[in-house]
Amino acid sequence: MFDLTILDWFIVIACALFIGFSKSGIPNLVILVVTMIMFVFPAKESVGVLLPMLLIGDLFAVIYYRRHVVWKYLISLIPWVLVGIIGGFLVLRQVNDEQLKPIIGTIVLVMIGLNVIRNQFGERFNQLLPTSISFTITMGILSGFTTMVGNAAGAIMTIYLLVKRVPKKEFVGTSAWFFITVNTIKVPLYLHLNLISSASFGLNLIMLPVILTGAIIGAKVLPWIPQNVFTIIVLLLAALGGLYLVIG
Repeated sequence: MFDLTILDWFIVIACALFIGFSKSGIPNLVILVVTMIMFVFPAKESVGVLLPMLLIGDLFAVIYYRRHVVWKYLISLIPWVLVGIIGGFLVLRQVNDEQLKPIIGTIVLVMIGLNVIRNQFGERFNQLLPTSISFTITMGILSGFTTMVGNAAGAIMTIYLLVKRVPKKEFVGTSAWFFITVNTIKVPLYLHLNLISSASFGLNLIMLPVILTGAIIGAKVLPWIPQNVFTIIVLLLAALGGLYLVIG
């Protein structure tokens, strides 16, 4: 088991709660979690610690929204996601912790930038993007690479489904099926890279009830929280974390 300080435990528990919240309909929280967890673990180890926690949250989301999925968009995306995952795997195999930190930091900042631009332009942003096969290929490769390297493909998947004009419940359900599929594919690759260990898996088991608690609380409480204010706070904190990873 990891030798964690009280502050470390506080951060890990907060990350587990936020993952639960994120699967209740606030995906931007995962961007913050990606940066927070790296204050506790080295860059590569943090990626491996985070993946099983995300899978637990994915399972909750799939169970909750299992009937709301648009399979045609998921099936058309997955082959290109696999290309991106392979690219991310090759990067993870070559870099060390210090080299990975700015890569993840840059991915986080780009994801935040995409969220800000999308919120600024609203529906116009979706209309400006193409709906062709080239768009699907690009988004698939980008989401595969970013999820493999940093567990941070949420913004890309959000844009893809918005452009496809997927209804709200189908949006959440399709996202849930996408991430549980992709994250499951990543598990053997992370094991091959020794990013998941018995110690990290033990920590994941401890965090299981925390993640489920976060998901339940999120489903009940988060609808009452002002969405815009909450999103701004989350993205600002994530941006600070991303900047720290890039320049720290």
